[in-house]
Amino acid sequence: MRHRKSGRKLNRSNTHRAAMFKNMARALLTYEQIRTTEPKAKELRRIVDKLVTMALRNDVHARREAYKVLGSHQMVQRLFDEIGPRFDGKGGYTRILKLSQPRKGDCAPMVIIELTRKAAPAAKEETKTEKPEEAKAPAASESEKAE
Repeated sequence: MRHRKSGRKLNRSNTHRAAMFKNMARALLTYEQIRTTEPKAKELRRIVDKLVTMALRNDVHARREAYKVLGSHQMVQRLFDEIGPRFDGKGGYTRILKLSQPRKGDCAPMVIIELTRKAAPAAKEETKTEKPEEAKAPAASESEKAE
């Protein structure tokens, strides 16, 4: 009987499945979007949503629990400092988009799993305002050198 045994087996041993989901969670938090099969994405969503919820709590215990899954202090810091503050409310941190083409070898349904809120691109206006100021500063120092 399978009472109280949740989750898909995915035709793997327990340790292989745990390692696979740790690697996939790291990849999703690093790149914010990965391409995988539909059953793996549905299981990964459970893990990543829990990690983001931990990041919203933002206490020492939550960081230690996240480290158990991610296994990297840099990933935990990125999760709590960059990814977590983007979200508010409960749930809905990941999105699964189905692709039209199945995988060639075994015709498995492929999806893209991504974080719902992307990182904001660097503001270009700041770089534009800095460049003219930088151009003025060396010009002033050159005129001082000529004197």
